[in-house]
Amino acid sequence: MGSGPASPAQHRAWLWTAVFPTLCSLGRSDSSAALPQHSDLSSQEEVHLGAPERSNSSTAPRPERQFRQWAAALPALWGEEEYSCEHGSVKYLALCGLGGVVSCGLTHTAVVPLDLVKCRMQAEPSRYRGMLQGFALTMKEEGMRGLAKGWAPTCVGYSMQGLCKFGLYEVFKLRYADMLGPERAYLWRTSLYLAASASAEFFADIALSPMEAAKVRIQTQPGYANTLRVALPKMYSEEGLWAFYKGVAPLWMRQIPYTMMKFACFERTLEALYAYVVPKPRSECSKAEQLGVTFIAGYVAGIFCAVVSHPADSVVSVLNKEKGSSAVEVLKKLGFIGVWKGLFPRILMIGTLTALQWFIYDSVKVYFRLPRPPPPEMPASLKEGFFFK
Repeated sequence: MGSGPASPAQHRAWLWTAVFPTLCSLGRSDSSAALPQHSDLSSQEEVHLGAPERSNSSTAPRPERQFRQWAAALPALWGEEEYSCEHGSVKYLALCGLGGVVSCGLTHTAVVPLDLVKCRMQAEPSRYRGMLQGFALTMKEEGMRGLAKGWAPTCVGYSMQGLCKFGLYEVFKLRYADMLGPERAYLWRTSLYLAASASAEFFADIALSPMEAAKVRIQTQPGYANTLRVALPKMYSEEGLWAFYKGVAPLWMRQIPYTMMKFACFERTLEALYAYVVPKPRSECSKAEQLGVTFIAGYVAGIFCAVVSHPADSVVSVLNKEKGSSAVEVLKKLGFIGVWKGLFPRILMIGTLTALQWFIYDSVKVYFRLPRPPPPEMPASLKEGFFFK
């Protein structure tokens, strides 16, 4: 038989005849049992399969080295997932922050027209009486470009907010779980989600506040400024740094309850969907199926977020429009009915926004091959305790 190079099919056949017996015998205590049994093949079969010629025992590769050579290929052969980093590592947390930048920056910028009309309904309810009428009035007075007002501060501000919100949420969740221990972290997991998200949002709003103030001025004060580079120096010359941070307290009032609901409701909804709705465990779901469940859980969380945070959102919109006003004065002026103006468009915006944010955030994790822990399970120590009770 000729000694030409073996075909790819022949190499694959030899790979399986060499590796498969090794894998099947890994559990045996006798290390010699893990050796591929080449003696079962006739010399003619070995030549036909394209196997390399036998070398004497002194130069033959050790079975451990032979196994290590093929071990790197096993995830691809079996479909197992290789992660790019460890859960909780610096790289993991940094990429989670990047996922927050992408998810929050893109989604908030995409809904700027809806946000603009919503803000104007809150700031000028007499002129902007409904969503469709508000769109029509804006188009009539400012054209299509008018609907994009405030896109720059929205993109910059919510990208910075997303970095802090998602990145620091992972940091605080890991930190608080370590402080509680596995048993309390499981039993008190809802409180853990609430505390971690509130801590993260506290810092995220400080990063967001200057851009949010500029956005509202651009969107709700006709003739004030059309671009971010015009609005920022003008605001600073009128009120100093206070112009950028006078709305941070109402932002905390709006965003911290919103984010607590966003993360806690999402985590528990995701857990419930896999427990009671999805007909198979998460580990058996494809990536597309997992992302679909993520989107549904995100939308459910977004609806609750919109309702919880809407009154404070109304106060922020009016406060950043009016010079020298305080949150208490604005709240008295709006009254109970006034703070709920624009709730329906905000439910549409925040529901879709939250669902897309979680979908994009999870997609970034999939793209960078980050660990995505399954829904929490009861620790073994707790299971034993419940069993003996």
